[in-house]
Amino acid sequence: MKRREFITILGSAAVTWPIAARAQQPEQMRRIGVLMNVAADDPEGPSRLAVFQQALQQLGWSEDHNVRIDIRFGANDVDRDRTYATELVALAPDVILAGGTLGVSALQRVTHTVPIVFVGVSDPVGAGLVDTLARPGGNVTGFMLFEYSSSGKWLELLKEIMPRLTRAAVLRDSANPAGIAQFGAVQAAAQSLGVEMNPIGIRDGGEIERAVAAFARSANGGLIVTPGASDSVHRDLIIALAARHKLPAVYGFRFDVTGGGLISYGVDHVDQFRHAAAYVDRILKGEKPADLPVQAPTKYELWVNLKTAKALGLTVPQSILARADGVIE
Repeated sequence: MKRREFITILGSAAVTWPIAARAQQPEQMRRIGVLMNVAADDPEGPSRLAVFQQALQQLGWSEDHNVRIDIRFGANDVDRDRTYATELVALAPDVILAGGTLGVSALQRVTHTVPIVFVGVSDPVGAGLVDTLARPGGNVTGFMLFEYSSSGKWLELLKEIMPRLTRAAVLRDSANPAGIAQFGAVQAAAQSLGVEMNPIGIRDGGEIERAVAAFARSANGGLIVTPGASDSVHRDLIIALAARHKLPAVYGFRFDVTGGGLISYGVDHVDQFRHAAAYVDRILKGEKPADLPVQAPTKYELWVNLKTAKALGLTVPQSILARADGVIE
């Protein structure tokens, strides 16, 4: 081979080899942290995560291909949330998905730079997580659990299914910063319906049992179990207490009714995880949480358990059945 031809071939190879090497390089692996506000053995956890992962895959993010997902289950335990928040941030994720106010608050104590997308937060402004809904202003954005105006709907449903209702106990997590405004919204509806309101803390199982038993000693009462992580943690106990004391109860989650509760009205929580995947995708592609407005829920659902109604001696009005998204028979 002539020297000039050899140099020409060598020069072409020098140009071609780097291009080929670049083409064979694996896609960059991104990292997503997830801090759930349910326990690891809660049946709702897998369904929410499955929807989130499926939505991510549809957006081009496949686990072990171009994204790694690290999951922790805080179960609405303050100490556990703090530990897991520190662990997740130490993994240097590109973005963190967090469920509930306590989980997001724990993360904010650890980082003000890692992007955080939340689901299931009642009052992100009141809790100090964002500046405003339209302009979050920091490293946090996401999807609200409900609007306060919808809180009165729980009492309206309870009164509709039990017209003789004159007293209602509101089970709420007193540690949740949204609890005060939430109770105020229910109390406003109570004035027009002629119902006396009684708040009950739900941080501890023993506290719940004693308070519900005391409330049940007087007639014409019912329960409003406000949605939140504490509701999920004590779900079985609350449903059992309502059945034992023959108290009609309205809940904020569908899974409370499928688990034996009487009636629920609230946001489709699983659907929020689907929407959260879209925000995670946008952040992974370069957008900032500060530029993504916090979104209010758009999809509410009403569920009724006729078996539970029968056990309580109640007849569910057709007006409720006609509006129901799901009926357990």
